[in-house]
Order: sequence, then C-alpha cells, then structure tokens
Amino acid sequence: MSVKQENTRPFLKQAGDFIIHLRWHYQMFILSGGFLLGGYLSPTVDWSPFLVQFLNVHLLLFGGATAYNSFWDKDEGPVGGLKDPPPMHRWMWGASLFLQFIGLMIALPAGLFFVLIYALSIVLFWLYSSPLFRWKGTPLRSLIAIGISTGTNSVLMGYLAAGNHILTSTSLIAAIGVALMVLSLYPVSQLYQLDEDMQRGDQTFSVQFGFAGVIRFFAVAFTSGVVLVALSIGQIQDWLGWTFCMIGIVVGAWIYNQFKSLKAEKDDYQTVMRIKYGTSMAFVVFLVLLLILKFYRMGMFA
Repeated sequence: MSVKQENTRPFLKQAGDFIIHLRWHYQMFILSGGFLLGGYLSPTVDWSPFLVQFLNVHLLLFGGATAYNSFWDKDEGPVGGLKDPPPMHRWMWGASLFLQFIGLMIALPAGLFFVLIYALSIVLFWLYSSPLFRWKGTPLRSLIAIGISTGTNSVLMGYLAAGNHILTSTSLIAAIGVALMVLSLYPVSQLYQLDEDMQRGDQTFSVQFGFAGVIRFFAVAFTSGVVLVALSIGQIQDWLGWTFCMIGIVVGAWIYNQFKSLKAEKDDYQTVMRIKYGTSMAFVVFLVLLLILKFYRMGMFA
C-alpha cells in the first residue's frame, strides 16, 4: 500500500491501527512476568508507585517500542502477538517516540536508577529497529537488545519500582533468568516472517540458524532461565523454588516436543502463539498469586 493510499484512510481508522500495533495484550500477558518477579523479590512494596510504573513500562515503554519497530518493519505477515498487521503511517513513528518519552517522564518519581534503566531500554529498542543501526539484523546484537530491554531491565525496574534503591545478587540472578526465558521464545516468532526479513536483508536468528537451531536454542535458554529464576525464588521460599524448577522443566520439555512437531509454516502460527500465551500467562498468574500471598501475610494491603 502506498503512502498516498495510506493517508486516504480515515484518521480514526489509522488511530485504531496504531493502537493495534502497540500490542498491549502482548505486553501485559507475555512480557509482564519479569516486572512482577522483581516486585516479588522485593522485601517491601509500595503498591501505588509499583502499579503506576507497571502500567508505564508495559503500555508506554514496551507498547511504544513495539509500534516503533512495526513502523520500520512494515510487516504484512504474522508477527509476535499480531497475525494480520494493519498498515503503518508516517505519523506513527513520532507517536511511538512520544509514548516512550512520556513514559520516561512518568518514570522520574521512581528514582534516578530506575530512569537510567528505562532510558537504556529505549535506546536498545532504537538500536534494534532503526535502519541506522538495525541490531535486529544480526543474531547476537538482536539477542542482546531484546534480552536486556525486555528481560533483565524488566526485573530490575520491577524491583526498583517496589521502593528499593540497591539491587541485590538475587535480583540480578532473576534478571538473567528472565532474560533467558524471554529469549528462548523470541526467535520462534521470526520463523513466520523469514521471507520478509530476508527481503529487508535482515540476518535474524531464525534466518541464520533455521528451524532446528531455533528449537535447540529454546531448549538450552529456557532450561537455564528456569533454573536461575528458581534459584532467586528459592531465596525467599525453598519449596517454591524447587516447585517452580520442576514444573518449569516439565513445561519446557512439553513445549520442546510441541515445537519439534511444527513445520515452520504460517498455518502453525496460531499454535505457536497459544504456546507462548499459555506459558507466559501461567508465569504471570503464578507471580501475581505469590505477590498477593506474600504481602497479604505481611499486612501490606491495608
């Protein structure tokens, strides 16, 4: 679709397309586990700022970054959390940056360290998507950008938003673990946009290593991530850490077998999304319940 044709679409329709590209459902149900884990590992939680920054990170930072990436990619086939991407328009580039900068302003009350991590995520998202740098086009740089911005930084921001000012070794172990879990599923979505990535000249992880490489990477990264997250949870409750580890490994083995049966065809896209949503939402629900249980016992909901 040409730019001229795009601009003839009613603005309200364009605005609706932009909201779709923010993929808020994807941010909240797939990427929120790290932030919640950071809150759980915190000895105390100041709930009002924690919830404000939770919404800020997932709706403005991650949402804006996703729309920014969509502007440069202009995908027409399935991408993570979006089977049929609507067309992008020129104004959406500025709107995606605006959301990220508004989020940065909202982050200020959370402290300097939180703001620096938030800003680092923004920069990494730009490096990942922008044609000037296009880290997305190389396997290692893309893993660094996604792993830090949506993995480690998510946990650290959750921990800091809870009211802490000093990071602990436990929070850092959890941050690395979540990064590995996020990255384990990251290349799978790329399998359904191989043609478009190759047309753009992007040598993504999936383009470089193919279906077999993606599946092997999942097995190693997911298992390592589960073990590290279990270690961090075990610092608070031993039995919870062991339980999470055992369940996580069983779930990982099931996902691995499911992926092995796929053929990396677009017909399998819905199956992949169901697996990603199912495992990620289970992780999120698990952490929400832990947060409620932990701080109810501490009398912090009054």
